[in-house]
Amino acid sequence: MIKTRSVWSAPTKSDGLRILVTRFRGRGLPASRYDVWMPSLGPSEQLLKAVLSGAIDWKAFTRRYKDELFLDGPIDERSETIKNHGQKSTLRLLKALGAQQDVTLMCHCDEDATQCHRFLLLKEVQRG
Repeated sequence: MIKTRSVWSAPTKSDGLRILVTRFRGRGLPASRYDVWMPSLGPSEQLLKAVLSGAIDWKAFTRRYKDELFLDGPIDERSETIKNHGQKSTLRLLKALGAQQDVTLMCHCDEDATQCHRFLLLKEVQRG
């Protein structure tokens, strides 16, 4: 099963594999708060600043974050036949892990936050 939590929430046994899905680990965040850090699953610094400052609304953030998840990387420019297609493989891996064990996607937002990229990421993993 895959779920989401704040990295600041007290760890529980039911969390299973705790994955931090932010570009920034955060100052003062002990590595014991998560098992794996996957910065490529967090929104870019530019996108995060835009939504936090109010320069874009949640709807625009949602669309742009999903676009970022599936952006091709520079490696794709050097390969005519083998394409990366962004994080598709990583999302499939998370879905497979969640079918075998508990997995918790985590970020720095409050536990009770309603607008957080971890919820968008969870939907993409479940869809994949």
